[in-house]
Amino acid sequence: MKEYAPACDRNSQVILDVLKQILPRTRSVLEIGSGTGQHAAYFASQLPHLHWLPTDRGSLDSINAWREEAAVENLLPPKRLDLLSLPDFTGWADYDAIVCINTIHIMAWQGTEELFELAAQQLPENGVVYVYGPYRYADRPLESSNEDFDQWLKQRDPQSGVRDFEAVNRLASRAGFKLGNDIAMPANNRSIWWEKL
Repeated sequence: MKEYAPACDRNSQVILDVLKQILPRTRSVLEIGSGTGQHAAYFASQLPHLHWLPTDRGSLDSINAWREEAAVENLLPPKRLDLLSLPDFTGWADYDAIVCINTIHIMAWQGTEELFELAAQQLPENGVVYVYGPYRYADRPLESSNEDFDQWLKQRDPQSGVRDFEAVNRLASRAGFKLGNDIAMPANNRSIWWEKL
């Protein structure tokens, strides 16, 4: 059954504009937390040079439905992937980049740790990890809309919440990645990416 998330329609183009800048030489993308599958279908159709593998820990039916509708050869069949219980990657293709949109604040912190461990193991030199979503910064107050969002997330699941950028950046650095850039996006979100040293 095809699910629909209005936020995907709102942010797809602005995220695509960033991905075009940072993935021009990338051949294959592993998307973690593909959700409905809307982003995967849109980005694969707009970035035909990429092989795009969507993954999610939940039902893959919606991703499959969006994939069938998009009908683009470079959008691969989705796979189940839970960062809190990583699969054996034997037989998986190699990937140059990992894309993770609106996922880090949803999952437990352990998932973010596993994200960078996975990236360190799977990505080649100069491989990219791209994340999108809200972040908290030590040198400025959290935006009121993100403060409300953070409270809502924690009421829903105490292990989730808007993450501290500095803590995520430390994980990336320890895993062997350097910060590429961190840019402001609409609705108090951020586009942040790291490159493997």
